[in-house]
Amino acid sequence: MEAVKAKNKTFKKLGFTYLETAEIVVSLNTLLANYQVFYNKLRNFHWNIEGPDFFELHEEFENEYNTVKENIDVVAERIRVFGVKSNFTFKKTLELSKIKEQEKEISALEMVREVLHDYEILHDRMLDAVNASLETGDVVTENMITGFMTELEKRHWMFTSFLK
Repeated sequence: MEAVKAKNKTFKKLGFTYLETAEIVVSLNTLLANYQVFYNKLRNFHWNIEGPDFFELHEEFENEYNTVKENIDVVAERIRVFGVKSNFTFKKTLELSKIKEQEKEISALEMVREVLHDYEILHDRMLDAVNASLETGDVVTENMITGFMTELEKRHWMFTSFLK
């Protein structure tokens, strides 16, 4: 009987049931979609920056998209830990994301303002994931997202200071 109980606990994905992790997975999928649009936007900003701030912002946008790329992978793998596949099409990603693509040409300062606006959206999505994690007692996801938030808040301060 003990072996069966141990086996069932393993099947429950880290001690949580599917229903217990559903809200966490939904919030992580939403964060993932926003991150993916943000990544694409940062790549475009990196490639298309012009003006006196070119060298500095070109490098900073590259730093940003590299961090976002790593976070995308971490979030997607965390979703997989719960036994769910993140199967996103571009269409579904754009539908889930509150971050929108930038379709027109904008100045370097407008790019920074866009990044700051998108940080606010990402921060809200991260808070959703933290709250869902805390409700379930999932300290691993909560810790992962808190780490993302720490870095995002620091970068928000830096880009805000750049604009002053």
